[in-house]
Amino acid sequence: MVKLNKIYTKTGDAGDTGLVSGARVPKTDARIEAIGSVDELNAAIGLALASIEDEKLSGLLSHIQHDLFDLGADLATPDEMEGALRLDPAQITWLENQMDDLNEPLPALTSFILPAGGQGPAALHLARAIARRAERDVWRLTESLGDKTTDESPVSTYLNRLSDFLFIAARHTTIASGDEVLWQPGKNRS
Repeated sequence: MVKLNKIYTKTGDAGDTGLVSGARVPKTDARIEAIGSVDELNAAIGLALASIEDEKLSGLLSHIQHDLFDLGADLATPDEMEGALRLDPAQITWLENQMDDLNEPLPALTSFILPAGGQGPAALHLARAIARRAERDVWRLTESLGDKTTDESPVSTYLNRLSDFLFIAARHTTIASGDEVLWQPGKNRS
């Protein structure tokens, strides 16, 4: 359980920060970059939640926010720590099942769509783009550690699925409130 009595500690004033293990790393470390992107993603989902009235989707997004804290804890814990909180592959399966349920009634895509459709859908598209960056940051971290496999940690897989989920959620929300804005190739050429 987390208990914080004092929010500022001054321990990061010199440009480093602590991991779950107690180790200190530079704030520019690949691990911290990845954690920061996941934190930004969670905040973007919170922004989307502020304007989405669909109770089912709001519940799914809230569930995902909890998963993202698990994912952040996984990233903040060096691999060698015993008993660390790790993202569970079942969390990916849950996400895939929710994605299938949301996508099933949607019409097939006939074009790329613009990230638009109102405040809620636009916020979901923004969260999707941040999820893609977070996934890239996790891969950069993985590569910096010299391990290009994801067999031991489903973090990158979860983020990959989450960006797809957020795309489907944006479509679901846009279609429920109006029409999607389709990309028109070369529309503004003279």
